[in-house]
Amino acid sequence: MYLYQIITAALEEDIGSGDHTSLACIDKEKTGTARLLVKEKGIIAGVELAKNIFHFADKNLQVTIFINDGAEINPGDVVLEVTGSELSILKSERVVLNFMQRMSGIATKTKQLNQLIKHTKAKLLDTRKTTPLLREIEKLAVKTGGGENHRFGLYDMILLKDNHIDFCGGITKAIEKTQHYLKEKKLNLRIEVETRTLDDVREVLAIGGIHRIMLDNFTPEKLKEAVALINGKYETEASGGINESNIRAYAETGVDFISVGALTHHINSLDLSLKATSP
Repeated sequence: MYLYQIITAALEEDIGSGDHTSLACIDKEKTGTARLLVKEKGIIAGVELAKNIFHFADKNLQVTIFINDGAEINPGDVVLEVTGSELSILKSERVVLNFMQRMSGIATKTKQLNQLIKHTKAKLLDTRKTTPLLREIEKLAVKTGGGENHRFGLYDMILLKDNHIDFCGGITKAIEKTQHYLKEKKLNLRIEVETRTLDDVREVLAIGGIHRIMLDNFTPEKLKEAVALINGKYETEASGGINESNIRAYAETGVDFISVGALTHHINSLDLSLKATSP
């Protein structure tokens, strides 16, 4: 349901009172075909979403998919073909491209980072650093690129970050109050705690009753110490300043998860185009 609300809003944003350019010069009875063309190497994402957008705009549009979500693509590839009302194709064009280009950029970035750590057990995670209202779509793109989703929002997992801990008065107090809250509210939520030093890690281990320890802005050397200290008692997650140049070193410490906010907030959209075929 949420995706259809996003599609509706995106089409309304673009069309407004009408696609006057197309209405002015295109016969409303004309039908035609357009192909979605690849102009840049990467990983394609948003194909199924594009199909939904075309059908939402006009249920009579016929969409033929040649390349599925998650596939590697190269310049010149044809991802899909859409046939039907030319007016309907034109009013769908930009919404389809905007979603697919961004999603493909995210999937491509995710695949690139995953390739660098595939020899380790570390799993690549996204974060909540997403475009407002487009989180479901951007996290879907991460999955398409081979990554995994962290929590979706503030409601489906407890993550005690630095500000929570500082406002609360320390790690121990934050964990104890959280455990009491979950028991009182009868909520079954996993607890993750952010740590900034090895002493923080020791404090978390001493109190216990959590599920994952986030090791934020640790160097690979310090991270390796922390992973050894935790010794499998809880899941471990590395976060902060991790990119193409250092992700291999972090993954090789034995950490379970690596979260990278840049997967969704610092990517380049992939170059795609929708072109009418010759009559």
